[in-house]
Amino acid sequence: MPVNLYYFLFFYVVFYMGNAVYGTFLPVYFVEVGYTEAQIGTLLSLGPLVAIIAQPVWGTLGDRAATKNQILKVLIAGSGISMLLYPLSDHFYYLMVMICVFTFFQTSAFAISDAITLETIDRLKTGNFGLIRMGGTIGYAIMSVVFGMIAVNHIGSMFVVYAIVMAASFLLLTRFPAVAGHQSKGRKMRIWVLFRNRKLVLYLGISFVIHVTLGYYYSFFPVYFKEIGGNNALLGWSMLISSLSEIPFLLFASRIMVRIPIPFILMGAAGITAIRWYVTSLIHEPLWILPVQMLHGLVFIVLSVTMATFINREVPDELKASGQTLNGLLSLGIARIIGSFAGGMASESFGMRSVFFYNSIITVACIVVFAILFWVYREPRSRQIKMSG
Repeated sequence: MPVNLYYFLFFYVVFYMGNAVYGTFLPVYFVEVGYTEAQIGTLLSLGPLVAIIAQPVWGTLGDRAATKNQILKVLIAGSGISMLLYPLSDHFYYLMVMICVFTFFQTSAFAISDAITLETIDRLKTGNFGLIRMGGTIGYAIMSVVFGMIAVNHIGSMFVVYAIVMAASFLLLTRFPAVAGHQSKGRKMRIWVLFRNRKLVLYLGISFVIHVTLGYYYSFFPVYFKEIGGNNALLGWSMLISSLSEIPFLLFASRIMVRIPIPFILMGAAGITAIRWYVTSLIHEPLWILPVQMLHGLVFIVLSVTMATFINREVPDELKASGQTLNGLLSLGIARIIGSFAGGMASESFGMRSVFFYNSIITVACIVVFAILFWVYREPRSRQIKMSG
């Protein structure tokens, strides 16, 4: 790996530490300050709602800026600074505002960083995105355990810890080579052009449905885990297991995507998702959750790396950032809204255990529908042979 790509690896390690702190322990913090499941669902659904607005804005700015690096710096700085404002009050409406402000910056940072990394790898003609992205898995795993132990008695420290992580990420970002926004000079293209790509639309569709169920998981799994008897330290270990389970796919992602058609990869991830939610709905002891968390490595990271790589290869240069943020809009925006808000309401009506079971049913239905669509819109075999030759 060329020396400058090591900065990317270290960046992913540090940057995803912040995601472990915020994404895992914010729902627990809301429980600590006294909010109900419906209120937590409402709060957590606001972030994805803002993401619907933010993702296209930052994607367009990234494609039109002199460098995408400039935009990523703004996103990281905005995320860190806004996080420091969170603990000033635990009033419900104040937290609503802070989630909106924070998410406006934070939600697009993942997509822009992936766009910069993938374009740099393409330009250098060397490097492996799966291995670099594995840095994020390692960072997330380490911080899940470390902060899980801290959160047992000091969960309120999450805000300062997150800000420190963002500061370190910003410093590493300054070592990246500049990656131009391809619309800063030359032709301008609208994001709607992406919807003309039928394969992209189909892949985004199945990813979206799976991310709806993941949206519920990210919002309510920490609460569910504590409901069945787990504590914050054990929650951290469960997140460590889910993170480390991503490593096998990341090690072999490039080979897998060469040998296995993308529709089969996505359908496989959907099948594992259905099994995971069904088994989760049956568990009554927190320790039995730990082995089930190993299935996470065949779901989220598979969707993330597969979609990011496909978008980088498939969309025009002028829409590389917009393509990544469109994927983020659907998976981190609309899907998370449905998973958080509808999931919160459903949890109060039916209980979290039942909602996990319903998510398994939704995923099975998704598999059936998209299996039919992939079959109907499959490429003729003669064209596949020609392309492979």
